Amino acid sequence: MSTILDHIVDNRREEVQKQKKLISRSELESRIDFNSMRNSLSARLLTPGSSGIIAEFKRRSPSKGIINDKVLPKIVTKGYADAGASGLSVLTDTRYFGGSTADFIAARNANPLIPLLRKDFMVDEYQLFESRFLNADVILLIAAVLDKGEISRFTTIAHELGMEVLLELHDASEIEKIDNKVDMIGINNRNLKDFKVDMDRSLRLLDQLPADAVKISESGLSDPATVDFLRTRGFNGFLMGENFMKTENPAVTCANFISALNY
Repeated sequence: MSTILDHIVDNRREEVQKQKKLISRSELESRIDFNSMRNSLSARLLTPGSSGIIAEFKRRSPSKGIINDKVLPKIVTKGYADAGASGLSVLTDTRYFGGSTADFIAARNANPLIPLLRKDFMVDEYQLFESRFLNADVILLIAAVLDKGEISRFTTIAHELGMEVLLELHDASEIEKIDNKVDMIGINNRNLKDFKVDMDRSLRLLDQLPADAVKISESGLSDPATVDFLRTRGFNGFLMGENFMKTENPAVTCANFISALNY
């Protein structure tokens, strides 16, 4: 039986093939401004006094439907940055998450100096060049949709393009896919097959990660005390979107959340 993830990945593959016909990889690469400096998310997360919060702009999700379609990415992400977020994340998948590259560009223009993660389902090398063209600082690689060879190859290309890589795991069986070149490792508390959240997932997989890895807990975080606890256990970053986006003013909610943290 196919899962939500299977449908998302199949759709992204189709969309990438269509995009390639509009602009080739070589043409895309020729448009990249390699003189523009990238912002390091891993360095920001390891900086003493960093909140560790990676605040996400997400309009909708397959499990929750519309979360918030009333706010603008440039305003929300600037508010996140002003609130003390260590990094920003913007969804660019349209069909399932209501995002777009236009959202990403708006966030990038509003926040040139804070690390910005392109949150999407990377299934083709083309998307890496597209991400760099969009001036992403970090890309997400999801272990559930890539094999170990693809993760290694995509990571090498991302680094050659000047971007960092966040490798996302959500199951112990994916530990063996970890490539030592990735910059950060995330544990998604949401099962990508049925989108149910299990907050113990981060702790169960934590001890199986490389000791020196920059570790990020993702999804389902809603309590400052939980973030404080996970930080004491060794997590450096906390990717949060829905908890902020479901409110009328996500940036204010983010600011209140960060002010309640002990760091």
